[in-house]
Amino acid sequence: MLGTIIQVSVSPGGLPKLPIAEGYITTQGLKGDRQAHPAIHGGPHKAILLIAAEVVDSLAAQGFPLFYGALGENLTTRGLDFRQLRIGDEIRAGGSHLEITQPRGPCGALDVYGPALREEIYDARVESLDHTSPHWGRSGFYAAVRTEGPVGPGDIIAVLARLA
Repeated sequence: MLGTIIQVSVSPGGLPKLPIAEGYITTQGLKGDRQAHPAIHGGPHKAILLIAAEVVDSLAAQGFPLFYGALGENLTTRGLDFRQLRIGDEIRAGGSHLEITQPRGPCGALDVYGPALREEIYDARVESLDHTSPHWGRSGFYAAVRTEGPVGPGDIIAVLARLA
């Protein structure tokens, strides 16, 4: 599977994250990015949040006031089928090497975009890591960083190895 990174985003904490021209992924996350609730988000197991542009576009077409970075993602991608991603998959993102660690569990901060948003992107089956859920991949995925490196819009994002 192969796609493109279309936006790299950071924030001083909280939503939304705003685009930057290029970034550097470290084992603790994207350099210059902060989380409003570091006990919940971030850290080595959840260093990077990836979201598919196709999901953001679909939700915006449904009337949710979303844009790239609005969901708090660090990397917005296009062309990589998130429905096919599994926990443990290894990903190349620009010059870095990531490992998918868990689906993003949406928090109350997303309610600013409408209380129904969480129901559109996440359900109990995703929470139990059931990849057959129709919502699998819609909330995005957290990733741990195996190899640090630069990243920018236009860079390749690709599955390097599958756990299965």
